[in-house]
Amino acid sequence: MDLLAQLNSLPMFAIVGAVILFILGLSVLYLVKSYRAGVALGMDKAKLRRAITSSATFTLLPSVSILLGVIALSGSLGIPLPWMRLSVVGALHYEGNVADIAARAAGMAGGLGSEPLTAKTFVTVGLVMTAGILAGCLLCIFFLKTYMKRIRKAAGKKEKGKKGFGDYMFAAMFVGLVSAYIGSYLGEWTSMGNYMPLFVAAVAAAAMAVFEYFARRRNMSWLDNFSMAGSMLVGMAAAVLLGLAV
Repeated sequence: MDLLAQLNSLPMFAIVGAVILFILGLSVLYLVKSYRAGVALGMDKAKLRRAITSSATFTLLPSVSILLGVIALSGSLGIPLPWMRLSVVGALHYEGNVADIAARAAGMAGGLGSEPLTAKTFVTVGLVMTAGILAGCLLCIFFLKTYMKRIRKAAGKKEKGKKGFGDYMFAAMFVGLVSAYIGSYLGEWTSMGNYMPLFVAAVAAAAMAVFEYFARRRNMSWLDNFSMAGSMLVGMAAAVLLGLAV
């Protein structure tokens, strides 16, 4: 049995399934507790039920992009690990990139999926994906309360309509992150002649721009729920079409 078959075996699904069931159990527990707390505060039960229904609906739509992430990673890492990572404390834009970086560091010159997976590489990728995302959890446990106090204090002093330091910092971090990825795609194109990542990024960015235009300029805010998944699908389709063309 090859490694990928072992990663998709019943014991792996059983282990990951137990973790997912635990998370689902916690979700149901807090849902029930929140509902009872709302009733105790005198909130209308009908409004509470509508809030639950609408929240569930708007949660399912963005989760399409999460499903696409699981599908994209399952070909290289099997289904259980991506399923668990993106179901617990995962992020779509984080998991795939970190998995690829870890795979390159473990010896896959072409990145994740460029050559057969080894047990050593799988353990490295799984460890890096898991350990890296824990930083946010630990920071929230130890520093979130103090951070939120400072944010509220700064918000109270900030003039109406004026952006604070946090707004600029987030924008700068996002621009820096995107620039780093685009730089790596350009480097891969110039050094190895592989323009596929740059092409797909450009097509996906154009698709996202179209979603943003209709959501912001045409007052179709409901498109925000589809923008990530839609851009991913357009980018994947472009990659497939370019692969068939060349």
